[in-house]
Amino acid sequence: MRVAGRFGMTSTLFGAASVATGVITLPKLASAAESNYEKRFKKEPKHTLKFGPDGLSAERLLIQRSGELFWSQDIEERTDGEIRIEFIGSGQICNQLDCIKKCQQGIIDIYSSSTQNAAGSAPYLNVLDYAYVFPTRASQYYFFYHPRSEQLLREPMRRIHGIVCLHTHAELRNMMMGLKYNESKDLTKIEDLFGTKNRVTGTQLGRIAMQLMNLNPVPIAWEETLDGLKQGLVDGAETWSSASAFANMGPVIAQDVGLEFFSGNHLSGMRIQTYESLSPELQDAVMESAYTSQVMVQHANEASLVNVVGASSPQHPNTHYSQHNVRYVPYSAEEKKKCQELCSPEFVPEPWEKWRDRINNWAKGLDTYTEVFNIAREIPETMLAEHVEPRRWWKS
Repeated sequence: MRVAGRFGMTSTLFGAASVATGVITLPKLASAAESNYEKRFKKEPKHTLKFGPDGLSAERLLIQRSGELFWSQDIEERTDGEIRIEFIGSGQICNQLDCIKKCQQGIIDIYSSSTQNAAGSAPYLNVLDYAYVFPTRASQYYFFYHPRSEQLLREPMRRIHGIVCLHTHAELRNMMMGLKYNESKDLTKIEDLFGTKNRVTGTQLGRIAMQLMNLNPVPIAWEETLDGLKQGLVDGAETWSSASAFANMGPVIAQDVGLEFFSGNHLSGMRIQTYESLSPELQDAVMESAYTSQVMVQHANEASLVNVVGASSPQHPNTHYSQHNVRYVPYSAEEKKKCQELCSPEFVPEPWEKWRDRINNWAKGLDTYTEVFNIAREIPETMLAEHVEPRRWWKS
C-alpha cells in the first residue's frame, strides 16, 4: 500500500506481476512499480478505462492464469499508451455477482468474473452451461477460438447484454468435497455423492444437472463458500480446480472429485459503449490483445493446474493440493458417461427444454445445445488443451 500510494495501484500490480517469482522485497517492488509507472505515464492517454476483475489480484493470477493483468499490460503497450487501464482488483469495486452489472451500468468499462455468477445479470451466458456439452478443456478452447462462437456466444452477448467478450480461461467444474471425506475412500463413482448437499453458483443450468445427479444444490455466494465448507453447512461445492486453489480452499476440502460436468470460465468482457467509443485502430488493438491473452491463458493455465494447483494424478510436490493433502480424484470415461446419461440434454431432454428454448430464442432460433455439442466434438477427445490451434475468431 505504501508503494501503491506513490505509484498507483495499477502500476504496483503490474510491478508485482513482473517480480512475483522469488522473494518480493519492498525495494524490488518499488523499483518495478516505478518502472511501470514511468512507462505508463510517459504520455497522456486518449482513453482511461476502469477494469473491475472481481476478487482477482496479482498473486491469485499466478494460480488461476486467466489473463486479466496480462491483457491490461498488453493493451497499454500495444496502443503505446493511448489506452490506459485502471486495474481495480481484489474486490475493491465489484464482486463475482455484480461485476458484469457494474460494467453494463458504466461504472466500470471492463469486467471479469465467472460466467456462472455473471449469468444473473447476463442470462445468455447459460449457453455454456449445458451438462457435458464440452467433453474436455481442449474442446472448450476450440469453441472459443471457433468462428461459430460469434453466432453462438459473442453476437448475442453484444446484442442482448451489451458486452464484448474478450478472453476466457477454460476449466470444467468438479465437486470439492469437505473434510468429512478426509478418511473416506476416493469418491470415484457418482453414487458416492448421491444425497450430499453441495454449493452451487448462480448458474440456472448447473442446478438442473446437480438435481438430476441427486447432488442437492444449495445456492451460496462465492465469498461465503469457504465458510460454508469450514462450518459443514454443505458437504461440498461445485467449482473448478484453480478457483479452489486461489480461494485457499485446500484447508477445508479433502477431495477434488472430477465430474467435469459443465463449463467453468473466468471471462473478461468490455462494455459495448466503451468499445464503440474507440477508433477502429484501437478496436483492432483490443481484439489483438484479447487474442494474445487467450493464447497465453490457454497454455499458462494448463501448466498451472499441474504445477501450482495440483490437479493431476500423480500430484507434483509443493502444489496447493499436495501441501493441504487434497486428493485429486479424476473420473473414468465410463463414470463420466454414466453421469452424462443421468443429466445431459442428450439423454434427459425434458428438464432442459424451458431454458433451451429461451436460449435458442435469444440466439435467433439456433439450436444452441446441438451446435455447441457438435463443435466441441470436431477434435478428438484425446487432444491436449495446449495442442488446440489458436485462431482469430473474428477473422476466421
